[in-house]
Amino acid sequence: MKITLIDAGKRFNRDWIFRHFHYEFITSHTYAITGPNGSGKSTLLQTVAGSIGVSEGSIAYMGRPALGAPAKEIQPDQVFQHLSIAAPYLEVIEEMTATEFLHFHASFKPLLSGWAVKDILQRVGLGNAIHKQIRYYSSGMRQRVRLAQALFSDVPLVLLDEPCTNLDKDGIALYRQLIEELGRGRLIIVSSNDPQEYDFCEKNISIMDYKS
Repeated sequence: MKITLIDAGKRFNRDWIFRHFHYEFITSHTYAITGPNGSGKSTLLQTVAGSIGVSEGSIAYMGRPALGAPAKEIQPDQVFQHLSIAAPYLEVIEEMTATEFLHFHASFKPLLSGWAVKDILQRVGLGNAIHKQIRYYSSGMRQRVRLAQALFSDVPLVLLDEPCTNLDKDGIALYRQLIEELGRGRLIIVSSNDPQEYDFCEKNISIMDYKS
C-alpha cells in the first residue's frame, strides 16, 4: 500500500494545523509522527486515515497490485477497509465481552489467518477476562483490547495514536513484542511524543516542520 500527500494542509476555522505536507508512506515501512501535545499529530494521522478531509492539497491511496497488473487506486471512502487504528479516544462497546467485541469486529474486518479470538485475547494478556463485560475492564485492559483489534486485523495499514496510553510496564513490553511479531510487511504509522512508542520506526516526521 502507498499513501501520497501532495501539498496537503488542514485547518479548523482560521487556524492551520499543518500546511504544505508533501510525503509518501510506503508499505513495509514504519513512520512516526511526533510533536508536542496539541500540535496536531492526531489530526494528521486521522487525515491519513481518511476520517478527516484535507483543507488544501490532495491525498491518494494505492492498494496492493494484482500479479502482473498495476497498483489499484483506492477511493477515499473505501480506505477504512484497508486499515485499522488504535487510539485511546476510540470507544469500545462496553456492554460486550472482549470475545463478543472481537467477533463483532471480525464481521467487518477479517482477523489475521491462524488466530482465533480466544488465542488473540490470551496473547494480549486478557485470557482470564474473555467473558467479562468490557465495562468492568480497567483503562489498561481496554487499551489492550484496542491494540488487539488493530494489530490482529488483516489489513495492510496500521495506525497507532499514543498506543501505550494507560499501559503499565508489562503492557508496553507486550506492545513492542506485538509490533515485532505482527508488523512485518505492513505500513505502520505511529503518532506519539513518547519514544518508547515509536523508537522502532524508520522515519520520524515532526509535525512542527509543517506549520504555516
